[in-house]
Amino acid sequence: MKKKYQNMFFLFGVVMLVIMLTQLDFGQVWDGLRSAGYWFFAVVALWAVLYVFNTATWYVIIRSGSKEKPPVGFFWLYKVTVSGFALNYTTPCGLMGGEPYRIMALSPKIGAERASSSVILYAMTHIFSHFIFWLLSILIYLATEPLGVGVGVMLAAAGAFCSAGVWFFLKGYKKGMAVRLMNVIRRVPGAKRWARGFIERHREQLDTVDRQIAALHNQNRRSFAAAVLLELACRFLSAFEIMFCLLVLGGDVDFARCVLILAFTSLFANLLFFIPLQLGGREGGFAMSAAGLSLTAGAGVFVALIVRLRELIWTAVGLLLINMEKKKA
Repeated sequence: MKKKYQNMFFLFGVVMLVIMLTQLDFGQVWDGLRSAGYWFFAVVALWAVLYVFNTATWYVIIRSGSKEKPPVGFFWLYKVTVSGFALNYTTPCGLMGGEPYRIMALSPKIGAERASSSVILYAMTHIFSHFIFWLLSILIYLATEPLGVGVGVMLAAAGAFCSAGVWFFLKGYKKGMAVRLMNVIRRVPGAKRWARGFIERHREQLDTVDRQIAALHNQNRRSFAAAVLLELACRFLSAFEIMFCLLVLGGDVDFARCVLILAFTSLFANLLFFIPLQLGGREGGFAMSAAGLSLTAGAGVFVALIVRLRELIWTAVGLLLINMEKKKA
């Protein structure tokens, strides 16, 4: 990647990180850290492991596109993965920051078209695993929690939404997603002319990307299954973050409830995808999900604070890795 683009990504991320730090109540942060103690370090370390799962998913996707081993080291890909998520955290609409960075970082090694298809495939798999996770969480709720009329209606609506999401992505896997996404953008007011011109100029490249996307699902079923299962396992393992936080508060901690809190919060926060780091949305999701599962609102706020601090730390780590790669280049 050219140095000027690395500088651009790095400076943008730093500016957004500083803005987010100014939104914190440092007195509340200090009290939260003192209460969490060593469990906070366990939360931060947990995500070092979870990013290995994310990297493994992307690595499987990259390898599925060629019979030869790609010239990409796993540790280098791990650094790009962490940096990509850091940019996603700081960017409105999430994927508009990290995915371009990943494509530009990977293109010199495997070519722009393969890099684009692998990044789009990874983003699709990441989102697709969320929909499956939410559907499985609905089943867990039905098996473990009492069901009222209001909750039943909400679960039915969530189930319909997630089922529609699974159907949409399965269609995208079979036929490709690049052209479909550009056609969606073409209907956005203010972007019609640009999208139409982009499609006309890059029709061949977009078709190539779509063929490569469809190849993973249609020809490499094992790679497709492995990628989805790795991301789904990452979703469930990330519930340990909530468990570690609740252990600080004492009392019985049920892993199934931690999964439900994570599922409801992530669904609520992703509906507010246009807010950088889902500021406010994640905190509201934790508070509501904790209250819905008979936990105190204070417990939800405490978990939200620890998760927010963890995200800020890993955002800083990701930006630092971009800067280190820039100096190396």
